[in-house]
Amino acid sequence: MNREEFNNFCAGFPATSHVVQWGNADVWKAGGKVFAICGWADGKDAFTFKTGDIAFEVLQERSGVRPAPYLASRGMKWLQHFRDPGLTDAELKDQITLSYSLVTAGLSKRKRTELGIPEPQLDHNPNRDPGS
Repeated sequence: MNREEFNNFCAGFPATSHVVQWGNADVWKAGGKVFAICGWADGKDAFTFKTGDIAFEVLQERSGVRPAPYLASRGMKWLQHFRDPGLTDAELKDQITLSYSLVTAGLSKRKRTELGIPEPQLDHNPNRDPGS
């Protein structure tokens, strides 16, 4: 996935906003809360997203994926796909979708209703492979 594909994908979620900040990073928010970031690592696109506990532990073991600088060091469950092989495009899209769901689940029901954000559908199946 490149930056343009990332931005087009994130723009497809309901009630999102896009800002460029933090050293020219594309930052995507839902209800004012960040759910995905595309910045740079060693001159290449790096994609950062919020994730669940199990995926945080499992996916950071992959080459090209690490705890997100700054965010993970503060105890938050954020990962960064920063080089190949990392995640496939499909896996990255799944993780960004999960990130959107996790972030919007933290909004009040009233706020989600005002913004037209559907009720989050979080997958709590412990047998689900976090990379699928």
